[in-house]
Amino acid sequence: MKTISTTDAPAAIGPYSQAVVHGGLVYCSGQIPLDPAGGTLIGGDDVAAQTRQVLTNLDAVLGAAGSSRAHVLRTGVFLRDMADFAPMNAVYAEFFGETRPARATVAVAGLPRDVRVEIDCIAAVAT
Repeated sequence: MKTISTTDAPAAIGPYSQAVVHGGLVYCSGQIPLDPAGGTLIGGDDVAAQTRQVLTNLDAVLGAAGSSRAHVLRTGVFLRDMADFAPMNAVYAEFFGETRPARATVAVAGLPRDVRVEIDCIAAVAT
């Protein structure tokens, strides 16, 4: 097992790793829309802007782990409000293009730092 840490994504805000690689898979922790450089929230109350930053952060973690969005097998999307589904989904579709990982999307009572969206994923290590 190998833990992943990159300064190109926000540092973990708790006792966990940005990702763990094991058995040819990358298990990425949930990302929220934090700027990696300063730790500030990006996107205000705009779920599309927040989703874009979340996916940019996931890209960085995947890259540090030797993977990429093309190798994502499954994502978990956590929304503070299911009314945000359409704008989140539009950005998500842009990001993944023709790659269609399995996905679960759920509304939750709250997210860290009161953000509107958090996304985690499992990916294969690129070969």
